[in-house]
Amino acid sequence: MSTMTATHECSDGSDDQHPGSIADQIGTAVCRFQQQSTGHAPKSVSVVLSEDTLVITLLAALSPAEKALARSSDGAAQVQEFHRQLFATSSASLRQEINRITGRQVREATAEIESTTGSVVHAFTTGTVVQVFLLAPPASPPT
Repeated sequence: MSTMTATHECSDGSDDQHPGSIADQIGTAVCRFQQQSTGHAPKSVSVVLSEDTLVITLLAALSPAEKALARSSDGAAQVQEFHRQLFATSSASLRQEINRITGRQVREATAEIESTTGSVVHAFTTGTVVQVFLLAPPASPPT
């Protein structure tokens, strides 16, 4: 399998009419899952599918209340733990949807939250170690 990538803008749901690639379909499913499980859709979803690993990054995924809470280190820890627990207890439907789209079972799944930017990373692996680096925006060229 070659690497498949997609960046999916989470909008009003009008994108359901065009299924697109496997990565696009996963992006649509993740937007729907986040909206249903948290009441707040992320701004966009980045999907990278390669061999036995699927990494999904949700950008601007925290609600305004979560962003405010995450300003303190204790609050950030609470937001991180809340999203880990929410993902652990509610991701069965997302796993089923990924299985339907890819034709493959999800063997493992985890979620990590970067509370200062509001990014959420869902990493689905088959027992390998996945290191995910969220990069800062590119620096402006000197003028």
